[in-house]
Amino acid sequence: MHARFGRKVRLIGHCMAIAAIILGLPVRYALGQNQQLQDPYSPAYGHPYRHGVVPTLEAWQEMRAWEAAHLAQAAISAGTSADTVTYGGGIDGIGVTSGTPRVYLVFYGSQWASGGDPDGAAIYLQTLFSDVGTGSELWSGTMTQYCDGSSVSKGATSCPSGAAYVGYPFMGSLAGVWFDTSSAAPYEATQAQLSAEAVAAAAHFGNTSAASNRYVQYIIASPSGTHPDGFGLGSNSFCAWHNYTTSSYGDIAYTNMPYVADLGTSCGEDFVNKSTGTLDGFSIVGGHEYAETLTDQNPFGGWTNPSTGEEVGDECAWISSGQGAAANVRMGNGTYAMQSIWSNDSNACDISHSLIGTSLSAASTQQCGTFTTSTSNYSGSESYSCTVQVTVSGGSGGYVATATAYPFTSGGDTTVSSTSTVFPGMVTVSGNTVSATYSSSNGWCFPPPSGALYAMFGDCAFPQTIVLAVTDSSGSTQTFGFSIGLSGNASFCPPPGVGDECSETDPLYATD
Repeated sequence: MHARFGRKVRLIGHCMAIAAIILGLPVRYALGQNQQLQDPYSPAYGHPYRHGVVPTLEAWQEMRAWEAAHLAQAAISAGTSADTVTYGGGIDGIGVTSGTPRVYLVFYGSQWASGGDPDGAAIYLQTLFSDVGTGSELWSGTMTQYCDGSSVSKGATSCPSGAAYVGYPFMGSLAGVWFDTSSAAPYEATQAQLSAEAVAAAAHFGNTSAASNRYVQYIIASPSGTHPDGFGLGSNSFCAWHNYTTSSYGDIAYTNMPYVADLGTSCGEDFVNKSTGTLDGFSIVGGHEYAETLTDQNPFGGWTNPSTGEEVGDECAWISSGQGAAANVRMGNGTYAMQSIWSNDSNACDISHSLIGTSLSAASTQQCGTFTTSTSNYSGSESYSCTVQVTVSGGSGGYVATATAYPFTSGGDTTVSSTSTVFPGMVTVSGNTVSATYSSSNGWCFPPPSGALYAMFGDCAFPQTIVLAVTDSSGSTQTFGFSIGLSGNASFCPPPGVGDECSETDPLYATD
């Protein structure tokens, strides 16, 4: 519909590719062993750090036409699709996100708070990554077939027994949000500035070790009107890309996510939802880079096409009809325009795919009691107990598990958020049945504030969610989440030296 930068991209047509372009289908080819395509129309040409680059729709058309015109005669290796991705052997021991994925959104620059988000992308991106993995959505399933680990040979096209698979974010992938408004984002941020912002984000979120960044990616979202890495300027015909950088906090995976609506339909506006899809590009492009970071976290150590260097999202970009066409995907709390992802095991671009690895095979159970309180003058106690249980199958046995309770919220005027507690001592494993019990028995959780006229016992904090992370003997991990309903009582009594003593029968008694 519009392109705020007013840039027009020249279209070049080649007869050999015109049918595929019209249909929105990928044009494919194969090269000789150890050769890799150098497409002059790719936004990555001359910019090797732009991994998994999403070209503008016009650049994609030029790329496909050039490829068909120059490579249509190339022979395809017998028994192997030209689209098949292979394992790169890992870099620094990292191939894929073989744990529960965690996304940190970084809104880069003070412009986000002063007119730099005319389309409401910040809320949309937060909602998207909060929803990924919820509502039993299977768009994320395609990524779970890819793996890493010492048992996976370089060049492998499938995963052997004992491999560690990409995790599925049952509770959503969003782990944190930072509006870095300390200064304005540069007009044209360099790759070095973008990677430095990712490292700064790791420090901001307290992820200051290699272990804390192992299953993490940082999405550096720039505001409208900026041109990170030349986005929208000259011949820089891309919508986004991802990479990683080394740091004292370990390897940091990050995405350069420009304000893609500034290029209108060139970067996905209305691609799925005609005339109403202003934000389509953010979920299509953002999902593309998210999926590629999961499957090639430290490029090219993960899964890529050995002939073209393309990743699982590149293989299926901008398909508008037929198998693998971009579509609306229903997740836990909303519907988002998403592109398909290349699947080796189905030899196709899949918009939906069953989960691979450990899976929930029986209904989960939870037995949660009521939080109770008792008070006597100025002292009190509370107690709460909840047990959750899952039965797992599909893994290699030898299960171990950890349990985490989060986030904590209070029933009163004090809120404790973004915190978690791990209680491994309360997890039991019997065969393929995993149980975890959270229990608490304390005195007052929070003392009354100085000078306050009463103390509110409801200020005690309790977990709202319990998450079980189950790992089998091969290192494959699956995560299961349980929402916990809480109810109980809160007592209001004046602190010592203020007013009269009271008990639960006092008129100030209230229900939380």
